[in-house]
Amino acid sequence: MEGNGRFLAAVRQGDMRVYVVTEAQASYGYGTVSWKKRLEGWRLRKERYEMMTAEPSHAKADDASAESFYSPDLPVMDQARQPLSRKVPIASSLVNPYRMVIVIRLVALAFYFRFRILNPVGNAYGLWLTSVVCEIWFALSWIAHQLPKWFPVVRETYLDRLALRYEKQGQVCGLPAIDVLVATEDPFKDPLLATANAVLSVLSVDYPVEKLSCYVSDDSAAMLTFEGLCETSEFARKWVPFCRSFNVEPRAPQVYFAQKIDYADTKFQSSFREYEEFKVRINALVEKAAKVPEEGWSMQDGTPWPGTNSRDHPGMIQVFLGHSGGHDSDGNELPRLVYVSRERRPGFKHHNKAGAMNALVRVSAVLTNAPYVVDVNCADYVNNSRALREAMCLMMDTMVGKKACFVQFPQRFGSHDNEHAVFFDVSWRPVSLVWISELRTTVWQINLKGLDGIQGPMYVGRGCVFRRQALYGVCAPVSGKARQRLHCRVGDEEGACHFASDEKRLEKRYGQSPVFVASTRQEAVPSSPNDDGSLSNDDGSLSTSALLKEAIHVISCGYEDKTEWGKEVGWIYGGGDCVAGMLMHARGWRSTYCMPQRPAFKSCGLLDVAGKLEQLLVQSMASMELVLSKHCPLWYGYGGRLKLLQRLAYLSSAFHPLNSIPLVVYSTLPAVCLLTGKFILPELGRSASLLLMTVLLCIGASAILEMRWSGVSAEEWWQDEQLWVIGGVSSHLVALFQGLVKVLGGGDSFSFEAPPCVCISTGTGWSSLLVPPLTILVINMVGVAAGLSDTLNNGYESWGPLLGKLLFAFWVISHLYPFLKAIMARHNRTPTIVIVWSILLASIFSLLWVRINPFIPKLVGPSLEECGINC
Repeated sequence: MEGNGRFLAAVRQGDMRVYVVTEAQASYGYGTVSWKKRLEGWRLRKERYEMMTAEPSHAKADDASAESFYSPDLPVMDQARQPLSRKVPIASSLVNPYRMVIVIRLVALAFYFRFRILNPVGNAYGLWLTSVVCEIWFALSWIAHQLPKWFPVVRETYLDRLALRYEKQGQVCGLPAIDVLVATEDPFKDPLLATANAVLSVLSVDYPVEKLSCYVSDDSAAMLTFEGLCETSEFARKWVPFCRSFNVEPRAPQVYFAQKIDYADTKFQSSFREYEEFKVRINALVEKAAKVPEEGWSMQDGTPWPGTNSRDHPGMIQVFLGHSGGHDSDGNELPRLVYVSRERRPGFKHHNKAGAMNALVRVSAVLTNAPYVVDVNCADYVNNSRALREAMCLMMDTMVGKKACFVQFPQRFGSHDNEHAVFFDVSWRPVSLVWISELRTTVWQINLKGLDGIQGPMYVGRGCVFRRQALYGVCAPVSGKARQRLHCRVGDEEGACHFASDEKRLEKRYGQSPVFVASTRQEAVPSSPNDDGSLSNDDGSLSTSALLKEAIHVISCGYEDKTEWGKEVGWIYGGGDCVAGMLMHARGWRSTYCMPQRPAFKSCGLLDVAGKLEQLLVQSMASMELVLSKHCPLWYGYGGRLKLLQRLAYLSSAFHPLNSIPLVVYSTLPAVCLLTGKFILPELGRSASLLLMTVLLCIGASAILEMRWSGVSAEEWWQDEQLWVIGGVSSHLVALFQGLVKVLGGGDSFSFEAPPCVCISTGTGWSSLLVPPLTILVINMVGVAAGLSDTLNNGYESWGPLLGKLLFAFWVISHLYPFLKAIMARHNRTPTIVIVWSILLASIFSLLWVRINPFIPKLVGPSLEECGINC
């Protein structure tokens, strides 16, 4: 049919129907309506390029020219227009059977609980009632945990398209600037060498140097950290060009040189030698800092160090690298490296890491004001040098990037040789022979994939790329609106939102800093330094000295007073890391889960058993504070844009410490059953046995199918189950009672600190966390011994009823077995008080067994005693 390519004629049995296809509706590629027009456009561009270059080689015959037209380099511009990322739903063949089993399991559970409630155990009514209540709680908890995983997705990113679109040859790089925030508290708790490796890996990432800045927060104001960063900045001048020249992975020198590489190669010899010398200097600084002089520390010029008192010192900022002369050994520019220590004074609340991160956000806004912010833990390192590009593919994608508030990366942990170590990972696995827990990696790979199909994964406290405007409490853009709503509260109507023109409201919200307030509208652009030291440049922008003065102001200890920092803006004080993400989701934003083939971040943090339980305690205390705060997902955000299943996921995360009470009670039931000879179930008939088998088969089938679509191995899944029980009967239980006492008693907000990345606890501060699981273990072992001895004394017929009780007890022991083995591996480092209390509590329960005289045979039938005429 004749026309300009917009009409498509279709003839069917003699009649003609005309379909109108617009250019916007036509898809790209061969055989489409717009292909001819685009083909002509490419031909015209090619001819124009040939005329400009005027090379003799281009004067070819028509057939040669037509042949060269189909070169693969011509559709490059078209490829640059393609999406930067793609959402890939999990295959239906993997997810649909899983959903069917979940539905069958729900139906089977309904019939199971009907049977349990209608058939009490007459001679063990207390055991029956307790077990039914615990099982109903577990079922409700499982449902709340399961439903958010109903729509799992994975995402693909296209780094080549990102480069074609924003890094064109001969043009200015169009990639956005990124500020990387690294928070450290104490160089003696957070090893200085680990912090240095984290900074070096950040400075050497594959990203334009003029677009990258690294800010390091030192909450202890230790001169050791300051001098360590001085050494790190000097070594970075050699390490960064080495990484870019040889494209090494990972770019943390400690991890890279620990790999099996050919040290005979000349390109590695010099770098390895220089790094060893760097380590010697760092270790010398640490050894020197162990002995504090009586007159305090002094800098090289003799000036007293302002941070001698870590709880009472002024704010400090030092720029080590940047545009003012930070070049590597090859003469190339290096990313900015800025040392920040916020002001601390007695009588002011500093809010630990959350307060430090908010201070870094304000400083970075004043100095560089990059539109994106990355949260990196001081014990983590960049394992994938292109991780920031992966995040930009999602943040700058035309389809999902407009409403993306943050990109969450999974957390992985490097291998260590310590056989009896427990490694920390927030998803949250054993690499060693005993138990190396990455703290619920299964939760990362399963739950976060599921949440990505709803409104996005939760923020888990590290390894995350934020949109700066989302941290400022800005609502997500609404389709069809000409301008973005600023700093609106959750549940505000359109007319109740305030816009950037209201200066008083902005200052009340963000603090008394005109430079920072202007940066929230992305108006404050840092300028180059002035030679004359003036406070302003010719164009009216502030000089570097004025910017540093303003940066000192925004990290003062009283800056956040009467503002919304920590309440609605930035990292939220109280409730843990996930609160900040929940507020963003309630404002209409969505997050994305990026899981590249090579993990983006890894941690060199090493935790022993005590450190792991302390970490779980900190997280559980934060959850309890969230439950009892105004930000509790049970009642917060109604009227906003938080989706129902997303709210359910936050509820499951916030209320998980409450599982500790039914879990502790249910874990002691096997021992009670074995000691008393009773059981939680009545005699099962054929239909009841079939129902119980159906429930057990559904549990196993759902676990297998979940592992199948998520890619989690059976070993990882089982380790996650073990960690759930161990944490539930120890850290979660302690956090539940301490949280209730502290919050209901009117105390201040929680001030628990996360454990350092290398933790070797030898005192008794964590002993209370070890007592409950050890006691449960001892009780169940005593119960097994009592049950076996009782059965041996009562004959062959007693083995049948014993089998169910033994399986119940072995279920508990198998979940706590890794904890027991890790404790036994500590040899003489386990505090005596832990053993004493565990044995004492177990003995109390064991007296119940002694009281019932288990060695006397229990025969059913007529008494064999002489009864005379009464028989």
